[in-house]
Amino acid sequence: MQEAKKDSIFGGLASGAPVGADRFPFDPREYSPAMSSDSRELLGIDPPELIFPFELKKQISCSLHLTNKTDEYVAFKVKTTSPKKYCVRPNNGIVAPQSTSDVLVTMQAQREAPPDMQCKDKFLVQSAIVTQELTPKDITGDMFTKESGNVVDEVKLKVVYTQPHPTSLNGGSEEGLGSLSYQEATKGSRESETVTSEPLALISKLKEEKSSAIQQNMKLREELDLLRRQMGSQHGGFSLVFVLVIAILGILLGFLIKR
Repeated sequence: MQEAKKDSIFGGLASGAPVGADRFPFDPREYSPAMSSDSRELLGIDPPELIFPFELKKQISCSLHLTNKTDEYVAFKVKTTSPKKYCVRPNNGIVAPQSTSDVLVTMQAQREAPPDMQCKDKFLVQSAIVTQELTPKDITGDMFTKESGNVVDEVKLKVVYTQPHPTSLNGGSEEGLGSLSYQEATKGSRESETVTSEPLALISKLKEEKSSAIQQNMKLREELDLLRRQMGSQHGGFSLVFVLVIAILGILLGFLIKR
C-alpha cells in the first residue's frame, strides 16, 4: 500500500508545479543499502555530490552522469528528502549496457539561504538489473527491494551549496573608505555592480543553454535506446540477411566488371 502511494504521486514538469525526484520523501536514517546477496555497484555516479552555486530567487541546475559498466540493462530511480524543492528529469529510466545517461536536477528558486550555507538535503539513487524488454514506464518501486529478487544497489548523495561568485563590495566599502563622503562610496559601489552585472548575465545565459542542451540530449538518448530495443526484439535477423544480399550483389558486380 505504501509503495503504491509512492508511484501514484510521480509527476512531470508539464503542469509547471515543482516536481521532486519522487514525491514520496525518504528518510536517510531509515535506509540501509537494499542489496541482495550477489549485489554489486551497478551504476557509476559523477559527481559524488550535488553541488549548487547558490543564489537567492533563482533556479539552479546540476547534472548527474550515470555510467553502466555492466553487460546488463540497469533501471534507476531517484528520490530526495525534499521532493517539493527539486525537479529531476528524468526521475527514472534505463541505462543500456556499457552506456551512459544524464539526469538534470533543478533546485527551485529559494527566498532565503540556509544558516552557514549548510544544506541537509540528500538524494538516493536506486538501481536494479532488468530485462531488455522493460521500458521506463514499467519501472516501479518494487523492483529496487530485496524481496524482488533483483540485483539492486543504492547510493546516497549529499547536497552542497557554494558561492557562485565574489560578494558585492557594498558590505565593506564604507569601513575601508574612512573619510570619503557617503556619495563617493555609493558611487563606487554602483560602478562595481555595473561592471560585474554583464559577466553575471552571460554566465546565467550559458547555464540556461547548457541545461537546455542536456535535456535535449537525454531525450534523444531515450528515443535511440527505445528504437534499439524495438529493432533488436522485432527484426533480429534483418541485418544479417541484408548484409548477405549486399555481399552477393557485390560479387556479381565485380565478376561483370572483370568480363
